[in-house]
Formats: sequence, C-alpha cells, structure tokens
Amino acid sequence: MAVGLPENVFMTTVNAAASWCRKNSLWPMPFATACCGIELMATASSRYDLARFGAEVMRFSPRQCDLMIVAGRVVMKMMPVLQRIWLQMPEPKWCISMGACACSGGVFDTYAVVQGVDRFMPADMYVPGCPPRPEQLIQAIMDLQNKIQATGTLNGTEFGLRTQPMGPTPFDRDEMWRVEDAALQAKVGGFGV
Repeated sequence: MAVGLPENVFMTTVNAAASWCRKNSLWPMPFATACCGIELMATASSRYDLARFGAEVMRFSPRQCDLMIVAGRVVMKMMPVLQRIWLQMPEPKWCISMGACACSGGVFDTYAVVQGVDRFMPADMYVPGCPPRPEQLIQAIMDLQNKIQATGTLNGTEFGLRTQPMGPTPFDRDEMWRVEDAALQAKVGGFGV
C-alpha cells in the first residue's frame, strides 16, 4: 500500500502562494470623479457585494492600497494629483480604468480632459461603458485576479517594466524646438529671432 499525503496537506510553489494571497486581498483606492463613481459605490453595496472577491476594503490612503480604480473623467489639472497618488501606492499595484471617459476621454474630446489615463500611468484593465454597470467592474476585478495569479512572483519582478507610462511617445527634440519657436514668434509678433 502506497503512502500518500494526508488530506489536509497540499503542495504548491512560493510564487503561486504569494499570487493567491495577492489576488484575494485587493484593497481598492477609488478615484471617482463623475457618474462612474456612483456605479463604483453600487458595486460595493450589498446587492453586488464586492466582498466576495476580497476587494471590499476601500481605503482613501494610497499607502494602504494596491488597486487604483479610476472612475470617470480626469481633467489635466487633476492628472498631477492622480499621478502623485499612484506613485505613493506601494508595489505591487494595479489600475482599472473604469468608464469611457477614463479609458478614452468619452464624449469630452477637449483639450482639458485627458484622453485616456493610460497616457500618464499604466492601466491593467479597461471597463467600457457610459457609465459601466457594476457587473462589468466585477468582471474586470475577476479578470485582474486571474492576471495576478498567472503572472505574479514573490519578489515582484514583473513590475520592473512598469516604471514608465504606456502612453504615446513624446515629441523628438526637433519637434519640441519648432513648437517653442512658433510660440516665441507668436509672442513677439511673428518676427524671427
């Protein structure tokens, strides 16, 4: 008769155990600015019960959170605040862009509204809709949990690549010079310097 493991023993790797702990204890940092914030609040209510997924502890201190949910439109004046909150969050951290405005600017195609938060900070999941339903946010959290379980390591080596935002590439040096020259010429009345 072969000797096996007792029923109360299971074997796994350290990376899988760490990823399992991380995925089942997400602490969201809500950054809700518009109507998507109401849907975010509804997701935490008893009807949808976000606590089933271990993400019910919404903290408003970035140093205690590991999941930022950007819900609603973000204007250019708020972006430095959002970036500062993102930088204050400890690694490992993830971001969900919730709603059409946070994902792509939505119907606000103006100079003042950010046309997607992924231009300034990395976003892991996108939740489309105007406003998206709570079920969509729950699905995004479940997808994020699957991503965390599949790619997580104990020491967080997968986050070394996330130091720069995933947005468009900046202008080259010649283009910046032309923009500055055009602004200077407009200021002095169109005469070259």
